[in-house]
Amino acid sequence: MALSVSGGTVFTVLLISRLLESSLLNAEVKEGEILPPTIQRLMKGYNKYLRPFFDNGPVTVGMSLDIASIDTISEINMDYTATIFLRQRWTDERLVFEGNKSLSLDGRLVELLWVPDTFIVDSKKSFLHDITVENRLIRIFPNGTVLYALRITTTVACNMDLTKYPMDKQTCTLQLESWGYNINDVMFYWTRGNESVSGLDSLQLAQYTVEDHYTSVSEAIYETGHYPRLVFHFELKRSILYFILETYVPSSLLVVLSWVSFWISLSSVPARICIGVTTVLTMTTLMMGARTSLPNANCFIKAIDVYLGICFSFIFGALIEYAVAHFCTLTHADAHMLMYGHRMHDFDDEMNGIVTTISTHSNRAKRRKEPTATSPSVPASTELAVSPSSPSGSEPKPEAAPPEHTNWCLTVLATLRKILRAIYCCHVENPHHIDNYSRVTFPLSFVIVNLLYWTYYLYF
Repeated sequence: MALSVSGGTVFTVLLISRLLESSLLNAEVKEGEILPPTIQRLMKGYNKYLRPFFDNGPVTVGMSLDIASIDTISEINMDYTATIFLRQRWTDERLVFEGNKSLSLDGRLVELLWVPDTFIVDSKKSFLHDITVENRLIRIFPNGTVLYALRITTTVACNMDLTKYPMDKQTCTLQLESWGYNINDVMFYWTRGNESVSGLDSLQLAQYTVEDHYTSVSEAIYETGHYPRLVFHFELKRSILYFILETYVPSSLLVVLSWVSFWISLSSVPARICIGVTTVLTMTTLMMGARTSLPNANCFIKAIDVYLGICFSFIFGALIEYAVAHFCTLTHADAHMLMYGHRMHDFDDEMNGIVTTISTHSNRAKRRKEPTATSPSVPASTELAVSPSSPSGSEPKPEAAPPEHTNWCLTVLATLRKILRAIYCCHVENPHHIDNYSRVTFPLSFVIVNLLYWTYYLYF
C-alpha cells in the first residue's frame, strides 16, 4: 500500500515538471516570434553564459559615471549615499550586424545577453530603480559594441579622519570591480580618463563642497586571483560656517559671560555663584549637544572637542577664581584683626614705657634738689666712684664667644626667615586685586589660545 502511494507521488511530480517545461518552451517561442528579424538572427545560436572572445583573450569593458546626487554623508556610520548612472561598454563579436544605425532594445531583453558581473566594492546596500520599469538601457551598435546603462542608489563606506572636525577634508572612493572574472577574462578601463565621471560640479551639498576628483585603475588581489578594479576618488571639504554659528560663537560668548563676575563685588556671593554655575552647566549642555552627531570613538580627539574643552576650562577657572578671592577676603579680615590686636598691645607697652620714664626722671630731679645731710664731708672722689653706677657711665664688659650650637640655630633661623619671606611674597595684600588681575589675564589668555588653536587647525 505504501509503495503504491509513493509511486503515485513521483508520477505527479514528473507530470508537473513536464508541464512547466512545456509552458516555458511555448513562452520562448512566442517571445521569439515577436522579436524583429535582426534580433532573431543575432540571438540564433547565442549563448549568454559565455563571455565574448571566450578563446581569444580578455574582453575590455569601458565605464563611465554620472553622479546624479549625493544624498547623505554620515560621520556616525562613516558612509555616503549616492545615486549614480553607471554606463558600461564592451564589444561582442557575436552581435555584429549590417547597417549604420544602432538598435535600442527594451531593458528587459538584457536577460538574453551576456553582461559584465560588475559590483560596487564597500557597498553596504544598493538597489536598482524599478519605477515605472527597471531603469536599464541596452543598445547594440553595428560593430557589435554593447552599451549597458543602469540607475543605482548605493550606500558606500568611507573611512573618515575626524581629528580636525569640523575643519576636515575627507577623501571618499567609489570602486567598481569584477566579481567572478579575473584579469585574464575581463579588463576594465575608464572611457575618457578623469572626464569619465560627470555631475559633481553641479552638486549642492549641505555641509560639503567638492574640491577635487580623479580616477584611477588598479587590480584587486585575492586568494582566488587578480581582478580588475576602477576607482573614483573625490575630495570633500566641510563648510565651517554652520559650526561657527552653532558651536564656536555660543561657547565663546559663554566664556565672555563668565568674565562678568570679575566686575561684581566680592561680597555679592549669590550673584557671582549664580553666574559661575549657570555658565558651567550651559557649557556642559553645549558640549553634549555637539557630540550627538559624531561617532563615539575614543580614537578621535576632534578639533571641536579641543575648543569646547578650552572654553570649559576658562569658565571653570572663572568660578575657581571667585572661590580663591573670597577665601583670601576671609583670611585677610582675620589677619587684619590680628594685626590690630598686636598694634594695640604694642601701643600699651609703649605707653607703659613712657610713664615709667617720666616717673624715673621726676625721682632723679627730687634727689638732686634734696641736701645731703647725713654725709656732708663726703669727698669728691666718693661721688666720682658712685657716678659710674649710672647707666650713662657704665663701661661695656667683654662678651664671651657664642658656642657652636648657637651658630647652627642662627643658620636655621635665617633659612626659615627666607622661606617665610618667599611665602609672604605670594600673600595677597588686597583680595580685590585678584579681580583686577583677572580682568586682564583671562581675556588676554583666551585671545592667545584662540590664535594658537585656529593657526594650528587651519594651516597645519
